[in-house]
Amino acid sequence: MFTRNKSKRIPLQRYWTTRYLLTLIVGLIAIALVSALWIRHTTLQHRLKMMELMAEEIANRIVLFNDGSLGLQGEIGGIMREPGMALEGDPSFYIADARGTILYSNRPLGPAERRLHPLILKSDEEVQKLELGSSGSFYVVKKKAEVDSYVLGWVVFAAPEENLVKVNQEYGQLLIMITGLLFLGWAAIYFLSKRLSKPIKEVAKAARQVQEGNYDIELRDDAREEEIHDLIHSFKEMSKQLQQLEKLRNELLAGVTHELKTPVTSISGLLQAIADGVVTGDEAKEFLRISLKETAKMKKMVEDLLAFNSFVANAVPIQKEIRSLNELVEEIVRQWELVQEEDTVEVRIFPLKEDVRVNTDPIRLQQIFTNLLNNAKQAMDDGGKIDIRLAADDRHVTVDVIDTGSGIPEEEQPFIFEKFFRGESKKYKVGGLGLGLPFSRLIAQALGGDLELVESSKEGTTFRITLPKA
Repeated sequence: MFTRNKSKRIPLQRYWTTRYLLTLIVGLIAIALVSALWIRHTTLQHRLKMMELMAEEIANRIVLFNDGSLGLQGEIGGIMREPGMALEGDPSFYIADARGTILYSNRPLGPAERRLHPLILKSDEEVQKLELGSSGSFYVVKKKAEVDSYVLGWVVFAAPEENLVKVNQEYGQLLIMITGLLFLGWAAIYFLSKRLSKPIKEVAKAARQVQEGNYDIELRDDAREEEIHDLIHSFKEMSKQLQQLEKLRNELLAGVTHELKTPVTSISGLLQAIADGVVTGDEAKEFLRISLKETAKMKKMVEDLLAFNSFVANAVPIQKEIRSLNELVEEIVRQWELVQEEDTVEVRIFPLKEDVRVNTDPIRLQQIFTNLLNNAKQAMDDGGKIDIRLAADDRHVTVDVIDTGSGIPEEEQPFIFEKFFRGESKKYKVGGLGLGLPFSRLIAQALGGDLELVESSKEGTTFRITLPKA
């Protein structure tokens, strides 16, 4: 028993060319059959019509002599040679009297063939199709010769069906046309699929380079097809983003390693000095106090990392409750202000004129506010203002946190929600792992809303928290 090899792949050009060719062949065969039947039918009808015209012309020339015999004005051969009267299909021609006795025929007749077949005379139809046993199908066309409604006789043409539909020349022309269409169709799809598959092959090759870690790719961007151009352009942009992210990842890994290594090195050096007796008394106590502070700092970074990973794994429960938005925001801001050592920042709240209720987790929302307010304060070295503006629509509420700090550089804005990312301004002034904003966005999304950067410039930065109404 045969099994299909699902892992076998076919080149795009061959795949579409062969399938289009098979479809084209089936379609052209169907067209050829229909065309052949149509040619056969129209040829038959045309030749039967010509036989009717000829029979009627001859019937109109039959005259009755005084002695009761029938005659013909003009010769039969002359009538046959008149313009437009040439008959194809080699029909048999008969002139018979009113009783069916054959008076003239263009075929030699035996004694038993001197009368028309009874079926021909009995039928009222002028065109008949007769099945004559082994002789096959015959078409018979008859016209009566009459004077003043008196039937003088009959003019009959008869021909085998196979002779009437014989059109070898037309069939040959049809075959040439179908063959030409087949070749042109195959050539068209071959070159079109080749043109289509070439840039896709280049993109696939470039994708393998990216997979191997080589982001320096070369792709032609001159495709006229919109979809191919979009594919190449998007892939090039994606590779640039991946290259940038890879660079950032290496920098962030080095930064995180440095952030964790620095307190460990400090603690180790301070404790070693105490253990070796290098410092004693109050100085030793100061060393212990610094060590505890560095330990707390390292503990906070580890807790942030564990909390972030827990949220990513959906392992942290959300305890929602319905609260007044104005009251909740004022409470969170007041608690943040109480723990600030320096009162250099003015926080202004612009509440809703008509308060609304939200279904949220107050503790988790406080984490988001705390992170945004801390970032805003760090962005304002000499103090400044933080405005918190509340707004609402039919389904959602928004809280904008606006500071008057130095802003986020434009080139850093696309990466601020990437984990472990820290801007150049924070690398050396502010410690941490770069998880604040990513963690805050995860919390906002877990609450059914979102956190986004609205705008940032040298005049300040605006972050927006979106929450669903209760």
